[in-house]
Amino acid sequence: MTQPSPLGPSAGLNVIHLFCHTGLAVDRDAVHAAVDRARESGVQVVTASIMGAKADLCFLALSKNLWDLRTLQTGLQGAGLIVSESYVSVTEVSEYAAGMPEAMLNARLYPELPPVGMNSFCFYPMSKRRGDEHNWFSLPYEEREALMRQHGASGREFKGRILQLVTGSTGLDDWEWGVTLFGVHVDDLKDCVYTMRFDEASTLYGEFGAFYTGMVGSLDDVLDASVA
Repeated sequence: MTQPSPLGPSAGLNVIHLFCHTGLAVDRDAVHAAVDRARESGVQVVTASIMGAKADLCFLALSKNLWDLRTLQTGLQGAGLIVSESYVSVTEVSEYAAGMPEAMLNARLYPELPPVGMNSFCFYPMSKRRGDEHNWFSLPYEEREALMRQHGASGREFKGRILQLVTGSTGLDDWEWGVTLFGVHVDDLKDCVYTMRFDEASTLYGEFGAFYTGMVGSLDDVLDASVA
């Protein structure tokens, strides 16, 4: 079979979050086969067990080739997993990152996941408000840049406790960014989100979607916790 030409961003990686329910019959061997095939193609696959009723498990996958992510999704669905929610985005460097060292820029474009020792997991989508009173996109660039620098300073207070992956999704999914947090402890996730919501960039201009929380683990650990 002829393979389609690789498709990806001009810089960075394609990203997909697949939140799944287990359904009545899950073929664990087929799940392993789908993940193994993806990893052999160079896809990073992070697996997490999700708490609550929104999903049972999550597959966070990053790849230069969007077709490889589609193949992974098809393989997981064919193995009996039911995708209950998904999120499509790309890694990116913020327009406010001018002057940042190249190593830090590359870490945002080409992250290596999951971070060691940070097994608490959280994902949520967000956008900037376009209201009549508070419209982020009507602010001058200099004001937006100052607000984001304040926001970044708050985030740096959690260095060593939290690793944050912010991916861009404007035009790709329903929200403008996807935020994935990896934490040392569960309450590190809570403390980080709570603290940063006091920044003006979030207080006046942030809008947030549903939160998914869980634990990063090996594929077998996640399946053991999720499949009856």
